[in-house]
Amino acid sequence: MLKNILLFLLLFPSLLLAQTSEFKLSNGLKIIVREDHRSPVVVSQVWYRAGSLDEVNGKTGVAHVLEHMMFKGTKKIKAGEFSRLIAKAGGKENAFTGADYTCYFQQLEKSNLELSFKLEADRMQNLNLSKEEFDKEIKVVMEERRWRTEDKPTSQVKEQFGSTVFKAHPYSRPVVGWMNDLENMTVEDAKEWYKNWYAPNNAILVVVGDIYANDVLHLAKKYYEKIPARKIPERKPQIEPKQNGERRSIVKAPSELSYLLMGYPVPTLNSRNGNDENSWEPYALEVLSNIFAGNSSSRLNQNLVRNQHLAINVSAGYDSLSRGRVSIFELEGTPNDFKNINDLENALLQEIEKIKKDGVTQEELDRVKATVIASDVYQKDSMFGMAMEVGQLETMNYSFHLSDGYIDKINSVTSEQIKNVAKKYLTRDNLSIVILDPQPMNQDLTPKGRPHVH
Repeated sequence: MLKNILLFLLLFPSLLLAQTSEFKLSNGLKIIVREDHRSPVVVSQVWYRAGSLDEVNGKTGVAHVLEHMMFKGTKKIKAGEFSRLIAKAGGKENAFTGADYTCYFQQLEKSNLELSFKLEADRMQNLNLSKEEFDKEIKVVMEERRWRTEDKPTSQVKEQFGSTVFKAHPYSRPVVGWMNDLENMTVEDAKEWYKNWYAPNNAILVVVGDIYANDVLHLAKKYYEKIPARKIPERKPQIEPKQNGERRSIVKAPSELSYLLMGYPVPTLNSRNGNDENSWEPYALEVLSNIFAGNSSSRLNQNLVRNQHLAINVSAGYDSLSRGRVSIFELEGTPNDFKNINDLENALLQEIEKIKKDGVTQEELDRVKATVIASDVYQKDSMFGMAMEVGQLETMNYSFHLSDGYIDKINSVTSEQIKNVAKKYLTRDNLSIVILDPQPMNQDLTPKGRPHVH
């Protein structure tokens, strides 16, 4: 295993040479710069610690709506001009909203970094939130919800799954928001969100590429330091009550195929450095998810798709990081016939029981670890991937240094630890499951929504 890791590092020398610097401006803006001089490109990302996790009932989706409004102009820049200026400079840009954060990014030739800072700092403090633009954009967001969720049966299952797993935690709410909340949202709601969360002391600037840290700091002071800090609303603890029994739900929707999504609440990494008492558990859960479905030759694909022919596809997933400090260990699959939905569920549960009883062989464990580590190495070899990793860690109240020990942590996972986390967390009383019951397809059925483009 060690030889494999050394080989990866030789193939990707940027991992050995990348220099990371950290600064904080007087207004609280945190800046992290990772130098990578392989090509004359720079990635700039502004992360706000504000996502659907911070929303309240009646205003779900407002974080995502505000992300759209950030492209609608400032006191200096007209609506749509931000994107045109970046494109004119030969760059690309976009944004995304999640449960834990909202991120805005640009990728440019290195000499155009100043343009990125100038535009991004402008909309951090001078956003033009007009009723006219809001009334147009909220309709776009509703169309996006129809397109991404209401027109897609599996998305409806995933939305229902969130509400099934979580009863009190805000992760139960969809990032895009409930339709009724979007229909009743006003520009004042967007203004409130912008005022509450879009401040330099609630943001992180991540820059990766062919730049020097001191030059980035100089530009950041020029454009960002004049933006005043603001008091950020107090965040209340939000803890999901203990689940005391299996939960089930069915979604009926027009579809040619059924679908099954099941999961168990599990812990995430809790401390900034990942050194709390049970810090090994998330790494064991991550290796376990890859044992189940890390690649085409993994257990679920081999046993349920190829050998038993119970499913067209199967997968597993787990995220060890979250600002809400809770995650879900998920298993999902599409049976080749709705009649087999119960067989597929039972087969998935049996695969879990095999792990609890027998664990994994050292050969399988080494193979899976190599796959997990390779994926991490490839991500770090991308400038955008490196920026994403740093931004996610810092915005979710971890330290970007946490990634430095990732390979060692994965390598230290044992078969016994994998058995232990399976026994501890993947129990029937912790199980939530949602099944898609396919309804007849209407030949005249047309999509309710349209895809969104900024």
